[in-house]
Amino acid sequence: MSKDNLLHININMKITLFSELGVGISANSFLIFAHLCMFLGENRPKPIDLYIVFLSLTQLMLLVTMGLIAVDMFMSGGRWDSTTCQSLIYFHGLLRGLSPSATCLLNVLWTITLSPRSSCLTKFKHKSPHHISCAFFFLCVLYMSFTSHLFISIIASPNLTLDNFMYVTQSCSHLPMSYYRKSMFFIAIAIREAFLISLIALTSGYMVALLWRHKKQAQHLYSTSLSSKASPEQRASRTILLLMSLFVVLYILENVVFHSRMKFKYGSTFYCVQIIVSHSYATVSPFMFICTEKRTINFWGSICGRM
Repeated sequence: MSKDNLLHININMKITLFSELGVGISANSFLIFAHLCMFLGENRPKPIDLYIVFLSLTQLMLLVTMGLIAVDMFMSGGRWDSTTCQSLIYFHGLLRGLSPSATCLLNVLWTITLSPRSSCLTKFKHKSPHHISCAFFFLCVLYMSFTSHLFISIIASPNLTLDNFMYVTQSCSHLPMSYYRKSMFFIAIAIREAFLISLIALTSGYMVALLWRHKKQAQHLYSTSLSSKASPEQRASRTILLLMSLFVVLYILENVVFHSRMKFKYGSTFYCVQIIVSHSYATVSPFMFICTEKRTINFWGSICGRM
């Protein structure tokens, strides 16, 4: 491939990345704003709505942090010092871990909330928001300690070009890691991701069973014309299933891109593709809430009507 083609591909990748970040920041901001306005009109917000806002806030900060990092990656400007590099890379790594965890915990809370009274999960309905909050606080502490190595391994890029330093941005570099530390790091990540994917698969399977059971009951009790309209529980179940399916597909795609980059050494092009894929969920997921939540649709309809 010629240099002109590579340059053209790199420019298109950068435009795609910044467009994705801009769209994701706007969508998450709109979703947070809509829920905050709805909270002001309610006496007691639902726990699920609070966690949707928290997930959107986590994803908003993730995209903003990635935007700052991307500016230093692709645009020439003032160089960061070691403190700025360590703080931004650490915060981004922390949010990268919290975003899928918040999604998983939201899925668990949604499953418990939508479970029927005859389910074994009924006893957790009143206690689940408190337990989920404790679990998320524990994960925050765990990820803060887990990503603390970035304060040691991330430094401002030296003036001299050294082969053993790993490129992060124009201003920041990653110190070389020993084989033992690298192995322990990847094992910990693999255990975390295996646990999250397993929990998502378990709760999503339970939601599918609930949908199938609800459909059978509706067909038995009502005529086809009356049962064709989806209930709020069905719409919520379909939303969370769609959300989890998107999460799993993008997770698999991200791993394929990552391993392809490591194997074939395609450099900056595949690095940019990996960043785009890894932040696609934070960009797309708020649109699912905006387009499927009836209250959010009515809210934006009233705003547009007033304007």
